[in-house]
Amino acid sequence: MTSRFPSFRWKTPVYQNTGSVARDHLASERTFLAWIRTGLGFVALGIAIERFSQLDLEELLRPARDGDRRRQHDDEEDREVEKAQAHLLVGALMGLGSGSIVYGTSRYFSNLRHLERGQFKPAYHGSAVLAAGVAALAGGVYGSALRRSRRLNERHEMSSAT
Repeated sequence: MTSRFPSFRWKTPVYQNTGSVARDHLASERTFLAWIRTGLGFVALGIAIERFSQLDLEELLRPARDGDRRRQHDDEEDREVEKAQAHLLVGALMGLGSGSIVYGTSRYFSNLRHLERGQFKPAYHGSAVLAAGVAALAGGVYGSALRRSRRLNERHEMSSAT
């Protein structure tokens, strides 16, 4: 009977536990699980932000206003901008999370093949890309918060001047 997946081994190889073979494989597995946890953390945060962005908390917490049309229009524009920013943030988090999971999985199997041959190839790119992605995400969120704060301050100054 021929296998449908000839390159996939159904049986896990057994190695002699000489030197650091077992330690190396277990360390590789722990690293793989860390990449998976990191990816799942990003995905879970993205899902949470998506769910909370659907709630209109300001509408629930705001006291009834006396029909200030201009302020209501500004508030609606702010909510639309915030929803668009939330969608961008969710997309970035999902991308980082999925990328972490895919990279961790491919790195694990690459390490497995290298360790079987008694070799080791350090990986710099995956960690560098993840760090750059997180830094860019943090910078974007910080910039967005600064713009929102500046916009609120300008409105406050305009309303107190009149």
